[in-house]
Amino acid sequence: MGAGVTVIVPTYNERDNVAELVERTAAALAGRDAEILFVDDSTDDTTAEVERVAVDAPIPVRVIHRADNVGGLGGAVVVGLGAADADVCIVMDGDLQHPPELLPALLDRYAAGDADVVAASRYIGGGDTSGLGTAVRFGVSRAATWLTRAMFPRRLARSTDPMTGFFLVDRRRLDLATLRPQGFKILLEILARTDLRIAEVPMEFAERRHGTSKASLRQGATFIAHLARLRFGKMSLFAAIGVLGAIANLAIMWALTAAGVPYVWAAIIGAEVTIIGNFLLQERFVFADMRTDARSAAVRFAASFTFNNVEAALRIPVMALMVETWHISSVLATALSLVVAFFARFLFHSLVVYAPRRRREERRAAGEPEPDTATLRIIRAIDAEAMKPGEL
Repeated sequence: MGAGVTVIVPTYNERDNVAELVERTAAALAGRDAEILFVDDSTDDTTAEVERVAVDAPIPVRVIHRADNVGGLGGAVVVGLGAADADVCIVMDGDLQHPPELLPALLDRYAAGDADVVAASRYIGGGDTSGLGTAVRFGVSRAATWLTRAMFPRRLARSTDPMTGFFLVDRRRLDLATLRPQGFKILLEILARTDLRIAEVPMEFAERRHGTSKASLRQGATFIAHLARLRFGKMSLFAAIGVLGAIANLAIMWALTAAGVPYVWAAIIGAEVTIIGNFLLQERFVFADMRTDARSAAVRFAASFTFNNVEAALRIPVMALMVETWHISSVLATALSLVVAFFARFLFHSLVVYAPRRRREERRAAGEPEPDTATLRIIRAIDAEAMKPGEL
């Protein structure tokens, strides 16, 4: 028979905190049917320390060591949710900034029966944020919270701290296959993709005891990109990168022409640099979750590079044809051609460049025909990628 509650602790180089965390967690859950599950991405000997501590621990302690840090801390939590013995799971950090003594309060609040998620909040009455340290970190945290709640006003209406890493969730209310975590903010991912009942208990966010914070500018950029993906879908990120590429293209052309390069060559160089830059950004921020099943990076780049060059070569003649045959202004014709080109590029990348290789090869090996028509695939791509999650 499985445990009544599984405490999931994602760790990255938290060796010095393991013994105290297990001791305090076991004490907090004394008399309850519970286990602790570490999901470890460490490069030190955190896994070995967990195994050592587990021998004499008052409650069962397990560890899963991931060779590949897929999805960051959020990815580790999803692995833990899938491997937990209990359906009632509590996620907490391994740095002791989340006080294990709060575990009974989370469980008692869940026992009331009116919530699927119980979050430990720093921002409700009785909560405390002193563990954030500097005023800058506090300001960044509050600004990120306000931004997130503004972008999901319905699903986060009852959440004051949607980016907390300390929360209880009923695993039976989740579809783990739909979660696409990136970085630290797994609760935001869960709340944005699933319509759940939320309750909160106040938390005093403690100061870090050992190790160093994993927060960084890179994590901040990952959070912003992930927030945009959750709110608007892949298409919005694709569009944002396209706008950035257009600005970069103009800047390159200006710099080259100012240096005496003929404008035609400047335009060609600017376009090629932009195409390459856009591909790299799309790989990292738009289609990162599709790369594993897609073809090799070299094949993806070749397909993307070729398509974008062909599209660019065709767009101007098409624009000219629109002006001559429809008798509309060149500005309007350019705008229409850019809109069509945007959708064409997005759909080509979604359906061709990042098409899942494994599924295609499996169908061919089984002698099965390619399913669906191009029209149906296009409709599904727009629906699945541009319109998720459900709140618009």
